[in-house]
Formats: sequence, C-alpha cells, structure tokens
Amino acid sequence: MARFALVNPNWTFTGSTYFGCQEPHFPLELLFASDKIREAGDESLLIDAQINNFSIDEVKRQLDAFAPDYLVIPTAPSYLFWRCPQPELRVPRAWFDGLTANSIHKILKVAIGPHSSATPSAALRKLNCDIALRGEPDLTLSQLPLKPWPEIDGCCWRDADGEEHISASLGVAQMKTLGSLDFADYPVELHSHRHHVFHGKGRGAELEFARGCPWACTFCNKTLFRNSYREREITAVLEEVDRVIARGADYVYFIDEIFGVGKNVIKLLEGIAERNVTIGFQSRIDLWSEETLDLLGRARCISFECGIESVTEQGRDELNKNCRMDTERLSELLIYARKRIPWVQANLILNEHDDREVIRQWQQRMKAHGVWVSEPVPMFPFPGSPLYQKTFGAPPDDYAWERAHHDYRSKFDPKGYSDIQEQRPATIEELETVSQGKA
Repeated sequence: MARFALVNPNWTFTGSTYFGCQEPHFPLELLFASDKIREAGDESLLIDAQINNFSIDEVKRQLDAFAPDYLVIPTAPSYLFWRCPQPELRVPRAWFDGLTANSIHKILKVAIGPHSSATPSAALRKLNCDIALRGEPDLTLSQLPLKPWPEIDGCCWRDADGEEHISASLGVAQMKTLGSLDFADYPVELHSHRHHVFHGKGRGAELEFARGCPWACTFCNKTLFRNSYREREITAVLEEVDRVIARGADYVYFIDEIFGVGKNVIKLLEGIAERNVTIGFQSRIDLWSEETLDLLGRARCISFECGIESVTEQGRDELNKNCRMDTERLSELLIYARKRIPWVQANLILNEHDDREVIRQWQQRMKAHGVWVSEPVPMFPFPGSPLYQKTFGAPPDDYAWERAHHDYRSKFDPKGYSDIQEQRPATIEELETVSQGKA
C-alpha cells in the first residue's frame, strides 16, 4: 500500500508579479486526487498549510509520523490560480526541500501545476523533484504506484542516472468520474474568506461545476491544463453545496474558467436557488440574457465578474474573444445584471487599440450604473498561452518563465502595474534560489 502526502504550502508572494488573490482557497486539485488515491486502495494525507497557517517544521513533523512514499506539492495555489500563477517557484522549492530534509526513507517528490505542465524539465530541475505531472493530476496521481510511468498521461520523471523522461501528453480528467467531495478530512470551518466579495460578512467555500473553456482568447493561460470544456454531474455538485452549508458556509464561489456555458448550468442554478446560500463566479456577459440574469438574482448571486477585456470590437477581435455582441449590447446586459446582483465587475485588459479617453467615458457610464470597472490590466505572457506563442514565436522551453518575466517587467516597470500587484517586483532570478539556465 502506497502512502501519499498532499501538501498545499503556506504561500507568500512578496516581490512577485502575481496578481491573484492571496487568501487561502480550497485546494480542489488535492481534494479530488486524495479521493482517487483512496479509491485505488492507497493511503492519503492532505495537509493545507495555508489555511492552517502551518510552518514547514510543523508539517514536517506530521509527514515524519506518516512516512509517505510520495510527496505531492502544487506549483501554484488552487486550480483557481493555475491560469494566472506566480512565475517563480520559490515557495514550492522551499517546501520540497524542507519537508524532505533528513528523511530516513526515500520520498518521491511530485510536482503538479502550471509550471510542471508548461515546462516539465525546468520544473524537475528547479524543484529538484523526481516526478512532474503535466495537465490535470486528479486521476494520474493515483496511477503512480499502479502503472509503468511511461503509460501515465503527462508523467515526466528523472531516473536514477539523472536522465529526464518528458511526456508529450497531458493528464485530463473526465469530469463525470469525479465524485462528490465529502470534505471529511478538510477543515472547512477554518475557511472564512469569501472570494471576490467586498461587502458584509460570512463564510465561503470554493467549488467546481465545469472545467475548461470553448474559447481560445489570446491572453488565457489554460491550454496545457483544464483546456477542453467539461461539466460535472449536477447532483454531485449540489451534494457538495449541501455539505459546505452544513459545515457553516453561506457563500460558494465557482472556480470554473467560464461559468454559464450551456443548459446544464441553468439546472444547477435552479437547484442552488432552492438552498440558503449565495454564489459568485467569473464569466462572459455575452453568455447571459435578461432571462438568465433574472435566474442569477433568484439564485442569490452576489458576485459576478465579467471579462470584457476591450471596449471596442476591434480590440476584442485582436484578443480572439469571438464575441458576437457589440459594446452597446454588452453594456446593456452589465447594467441589467447590476440591478439584480450586488457586485458586477467588468474587467479590462491593456490594449493598444483602445483609446484611453474612450475607456474613461465607458468606465464612467458603467460606474454611474453601479458596475465596477477595472483599470486596464497588463497581460503576462504565461508559457503555454496563445499570447506567449504570439510574443515569442515558439512553444515554451526551459527558459520560458524567465523570458516571459523579463519581457513583462521591461514593458511595465516604466508604465506601472495593476493596483493589486507589487509595484516594484523583483526579477525571477532574485526570487528563485535555483540555477536559471540560459536563454
């Protein structure tokens, strides 16, 4: 019987260009994987060091008592932020090193996440780990003791001689095989954060209805993991909603790349409307109509984040949004949504086609109707995204994160960053403690 330790580090982002939320979130990738490991007959210990505010030493004492065969650490916090991760691997490297120091038996170190997906060789080197899984690890982690590694989708590893074996495939989970999480071994009660809610009080949880997205926007970093659109069984999701409500949550944030695709989401919302819970998510406003926005109001949606990206049709076309509505219709729907939902947010991306005065006028109009509009956010060319390919003309290589980070800083150090980012981010070499290689 194999033993897996699944550890979510106690994340820190000082000096990083990271612009995701820094609060703890449910590590759904570890929760699903833990269930599959146990279904396969092996043992799993899941430790969320961030929500418990554990140090490396505190977690190491638990691991020493458990004596795992595999130590699994994600390279970014939560599936929610795999698509906009911190570029550097400072935190997972520190946790791999600290948790395996002076171990009395061999522990295989396994990296999962966007870095191991986009640049597995660099992840193996930087993290000094044994295995890097590309793509979604929900099902592939449980296969490590059961199958020859070349037969596992997305499995990359270093052998005893240090030779790397890099898979060209990706792990992909069939969503209907992911059962309902029971959260029996997870401290739901410690989770007070309500993601993307900026008013009132309550207790939140993060769940998942669908993965992937049917679109391929230039800026979106989902190609090498969570790419194709798939839905879970509605009954499984509603069971999870009921379980977190029973544990004290009154708000659920759906981490889906794009919430609102297809007819099944309507059935899900009708089920949620029957429960005493509020919800939030991110979406595209062009997926909704007045009728379905009314349903969102009945389902007690309190946070609706919409990717508008550009205030012009030319700008949206440049970003490959494939949006069939004009700006006026998008504006009408945002205003209609705000009449039913307390927080409606329209996100913009820095785009050379958009005139700043036109942006300012549109922002003022939206804000006059209570819709919050972001300042245009600079795009990071995440390795594996269409933007990376467009910017550098080649797929990501072992130097991809450094190349993207240097390009980003060179463009935005003079102009300034988003107001939710460090205004003086360090270089990736300063942030990481491992050899960087060469361009």
